[in-house]
Amino acid sequence: MIQISKDLDFAKNLLENDEVVAIPTETVYGLAGNIFSEKAIKKIFETKKRPFFNPLIVHVHSLTCLEEICSEIPLKAKLLANNFWPGPLTLVLKKRNSISDLVTGGKDTVAVRIPNHPLTLDLLSKLNFPLAAPSANPFGSISPTTAEHVANYFSNTLPLVLDGGNCENGIESTIIGFENEKPILYRLGAISREEIENVIGPILLKNKNENAPEAPGMLTRHYAPLTKTILVNDVKKEIEKYPTKRIGLLLFNNVTIDKEDLVVEILSKKGSLKEATANLYAAMHRLDTQNLDLIIAQKFPEIDLGNSINDRLERATKNK
Repeated sequence: MIQISKDLDFAKNLLENDEVVAIPTETVYGLAGNIFSEKAIKKIFETKKRPFFNPLIVHVHSLTCLEEICSEIPLKAKLLANNFWPGPLTLVLKKRNSISDLVTGGKDTVAVRIPNHPLTLDLLSKLNFPLAAPSANPFGSISPTTAEHVANYFSNTLPLVLDGGNCENGIESTIIGFENEKPILYRLGAISREEIENVIGPILLKNKNENAPEAPGMLTRHYAPLTKTILVNDVKKEIEKYPTKRIGLLLFNNVTIDKEDLVVEILSKKGSLKEATANLYAAMHRLDTQNLDLIIAQKFPEIDLGNSINDRLERATKNK
């Protein structure tokens, strides 16, 4: 039976014995294991039912760890690390031979970041190995932003969720890689494209790859509720198509609608994209427990973090 606890020593002991533990970050909860333990890494993939070609993100506690994992660090990668770490930015860099192909999906690059959560940074500093930690959810489903979300997914398969409270940013990290030393945006995330470009200049977006993804989060269907979900510009018009359906709404801000029996989640009453991002997955989890026929999601403004939210909603609404 899973335990929800803040006990770092218990987490450390489990991880040192090739177990997998759920850990908090500022983005979402991660399913963590020792990157140098083949047993632990296989357990991550098996627990999530994640395809082995989909690479994992390595979590470290300081910049000094980077050179132990990566063989090449471009200047623009150093600029980004100095600006955004600890924080919700992942860099995809050439790996050292000591990093297993299991972790990297068989690629010669490794995804790495320093998370900005005090409990997990403390844990990482106590370990003599980094942690691979994809989101702590079954593959393709809604990412967890509370310890309870994780426990609901893995009540009988994980020994521990390290409880760090609600995740501050609420969606996954932004992922940047380098091809011929040019920066590539592989995944929109909790740091907007605009913020990245303010530091290193223009970047190319390359965020979909079904067969051999360079980074996590590039598959077409992902982050999806069990309830059928559609993404639209005009919520009122869409509701009229389903007069007999029990409908949930996922809205940026308030929309006045006459239909009764709607289950409504408003992500930011004050119209803040940052607040909406932080609330997104928790609202999706709540809607998915309401026995709805349909979730209608409102498309967000195509600026700043609105693009990151739309990316998640577009992947959540793709047909199985």
